[in-house]
Amino acid sequence: MNKAVNKPHAGTRAGHELSSVPRATLVTNSAGMEQFMEAARGEPIIAVDTESNSLFAYYPRICLIQISFPGADYVIDPLVVDVDPLDEIFADPACQKIFHAAENDILGLKRDFGFSFTNIFDTMMAARILGWQHAGLAAILENLYGVTLNKKMQRTNWGKRPLDAQQLSYAQLDTVFLLDLKEKQEVELRQRGRFEEAQESFDRLPDLEYQSKDFDPDGFWSVPGARDLSPKELAVLRELYIFRDQQASHEDRPPFKIFDNRAMIRVASTQPNTQSELDKKARLAPSIVRRYGPDILNAVNRGKNAPLPVFKRTRNSNGRPDPKVSTRYNALRKWRTSRAHERGVDPDVVLTNDQLMVIARERPGNLQELAAIGAIGTWKVQEYGTDILALLDRMD
Repeated sequence: MNKAVNKPHAGTRAGHELSSVPRATLVTNSAGMEQFMEAARGEPIIAVDTESNSLFAYYPRICLIQISFPGADYVIDPLVVDVDPLDEIFADPACQKIFHAAENDILGLKRDFGFSFTNIFDTMMAARILGWQHAGLAAILENLYGVTLNKKMQRTNWGKRPLDAQQLSYAQLDTVFLLDLKEKQEVELRQRGRFEEAQESFDRLPDLEYQSKDFDPDGFWSVPGARDLSPKELAVLRELYIFRDQQASHEDRPPFKIFDNRAMIRVASTQPNTQSELDKKARLAPSIVRRYGPDILNAVNRGKNAPLPVFKRTRNSNGRPDPKVSTRYNALRKWRTSRAHERGVDPDVVLTNDQLMVIARERPGNLQELAAIGAIGTWKVQEYGTDILALLDRMD
């Protein structure tokens, strides 16, 4: 994959030395919010990012909202100030919102505040469509602007107050360069005939809706190492998995901070009977044994007496996998890999696995039927439709 961009002077922001960029304005009260809205209202383009506490909470929430526009950077603290006025800007079609990896930000902002969005440009999406070798923001900032982000800040607790100067500087850098980056990417997208493809992808972003995910007690099958356990050990793993989630919810901490997957596998495989065995056989940390030892042993005992779990496979209405759909899907994946290699992009930039599965299942017979699937987009139907239909015809 090729990254065909011009590298500006290192450490610059749209032609200005980074060291001369003023610190972002921290908004922590209604007066500050009013001042921000006065400054931002009517801006034709803004850059947006968020920080959440997902590494520190079972129920994550947006803890910072960063917004930049020419000559101004703001860091808004939604934990202490009403951010409802932002909906006016986010929903304004005359104001383009620039995100990097917009999906998580949009879903989080909709979940926590119910915002609506229009007119979005996603610089990560653009980078992937252009085939840039590194599409992450940290790599782009370093390669294009000579700016290195502090990796420690990626694991900071954004929900903890007060925020220090290092945290605020890191948060500001997430939006400082997005406006300039967007300009460079749009030029390249148009030059390479990819702007319409990108725009179709951007146009889907405002329609994203947050879907709360209920805990799935059968999610233990996805724990690394689960498939190596015996049925009896899997029954114990299931009970441990359920207990861990219940405890994480009660403490509002991520499940991995109760105990990690490897610890669960060790307990399930050794099935200790005492707290001493939790230490000696399962090699659990003393802090885990002290805090959760009795509950873990209770989960082990429940698992020993529980029915053996049965893995549930996805099947068609007759109870059997549909071989025709599987064959089409595998052929489409092989075709997609080839096209992605020709373009120098990741395979899912051509079509996602979900899109391929819909095509394999629906088996469109012409371009109109392919377009009617809806989730593919006009540009991709025009670009890939003939090849897809020819492939399906050859398989019949």
